[in-house]
Amino acid sequence: MALQVAESELHSFLSDEKSKMNEVPQNIQKRTKIVEKDEVAHLNSIDYFDPFLERNLEHSTTNGETLTHLLKASLGTGILAMPLAFQCSGLITGIFATVFVSFVCTYCSYLLVKCAHTLYRRTKVSSMSYADIAEVAFANGPEWSQKFSSLTRQSILWLLFVTYFGTCSVYTVIIASNFHQLFTYHMGYELNLRYFIAILLIPLILLSYVPNLKYLAPVSMIANLLMAAGLSITFYYMLCDVPSISKRPTVGSFEAFPTFFCITVFAMEAIGVVMPLENNMKTPRHFLGVFGVLNVGMGGVTIVYILLGFFGYLKYGEATESSITLNLPTEDVAAQVAKICISLAVFCTYGLQFFVCLEITWTKIQENFEKATIYHNYILRTVLVTMSVIIAVAVPTIGPFIGLIGAFCFSLLGIVMPVVIEFATYWENTTVWMTVRNAVLITIGIIALIFGTTSSVTDIITAYEPYATQAVKSSINSTLTNSTAQ
Repeated sequence: MALQVAESELHSFLSDEKSKMNEVPQNIQKRTKIVEKDEVAHLNSIDYFDPFLERNLEHSTTNGETLTHLLKASLGTGILAMPLAFQCSGLITGIFATVFVSFVCTYCSYLLVKCAHTLYRRTKVSSMSYADIAEVAFANGPEWSQKFSSLTRQSILWLLFVTYFGTCSVYTVIIASNFHQLFTYHMGYELNLRYFIAILLIPLILLSYVPNLKYLAPVSMIANLLMAAGLSITFYYMLCDVPSISKRPTVGSFEAFPTFFCITVFAMEAIGVVMPLENNMKTPRHFLGVFGVLNVGMGGVTIVYILLGFFGYLKYGEATESSITLNLPTEDVAAQVAKICISLAVFCTYGLQFFVCLEITWTKIQENFEKATIYHNYILRTVLVTMSVIIAVAVPTIGPFIGLIGAFCFSLLGIVMPVVIEFATYWENTTVWMTVRNAVLITIGIIALIFGTTSSVTDIITAYEPYATQAVKSSINSTLTNSTAQ
């Protein structure tokens, strides 16, 4: 029973509920259904097709199970960076800003699901993925959008790939950072963090060789238990000997605020799993609503993130690390246990994030190469894992890296695209309020994209500028030495 629940949970995290990883190789081409304008008006006037009654799910999820999955999707490793986010925003500003980010993320998720429910009836389809919704909305939208329907679908798939692939690299850095700290404490000397990242290559490749989600289910169960144990110990340390609030700034600097926004968006955004969760619900109508699964889940997530960010920064102040586990006292056995638990939990969760990247890439390969075999599939797994580790070795800086993914990918996927999809879905019934509201949301998304990406790239450059300068000086000195010798 436990394995069935875990397997169902893993399916909820895939970008498309019809996973092709259990049928290798396979080549399936999807077709977009275009509905005529007069038929759209007819379908909007009568509810003759109920998509939710047409769903034939063997293992549908209840409201409570869906809520659990949503909490797991939102309470990922990004939560470990929330104290750093509050360091950038200040204690009080961080609270209100986190609520604002949560509202924007939740509302855009609501728009996506609302459009899906409308398109279900228009096209007589009982479920769709994120990419499906975008393609169908554009194909049946205004004339200018119809020519971009296929391009929009592919863009969303690749943005999802970049998001989850970048997350895999971040996970690698988090795992290596914790073990690096423990190694330094126990061995008495320090090695470069990149060595620990590189050592993870073989274990991660072996983890990626798990053939399908069924065999990955026990790994996911272990990850849940380890993360719960690690976070419990972390909260214990944060709540011991908490200093006065007056010792921390209530408002952060304007220059650092984009970093706060990017980290928070990365941590809270769950747009990639919203539709798979809705597609697997027994009562999909309960996903929305004032007290629906989406609002209740994101409300709970917001509270947890505020508590961890607030007390984490209050406890450690300017010494706050990019991952809160790095602030725990390494000499304490309990802290060492917490770091090991969270590191192993992140390692186990890597497989789940990796499967999303694998499915998107493998599906694309199957569409273009009919002779793709299971051997090519495992070669692809090896290449993808190796690339994610190489990126982590090149940029082993968690904070800016998290911010870069949050700024670029989640600003587009989580804010801009749901708004554009809503416009394409209801373009014939657009109101002044809808236009103004969507313009504001798109502006927020673009500002987050530009300033967040710029800030993250600047932070990465700043972090590695001393090493680059030293390398240039060494090169010049070496050249001068060789010239003198000649």
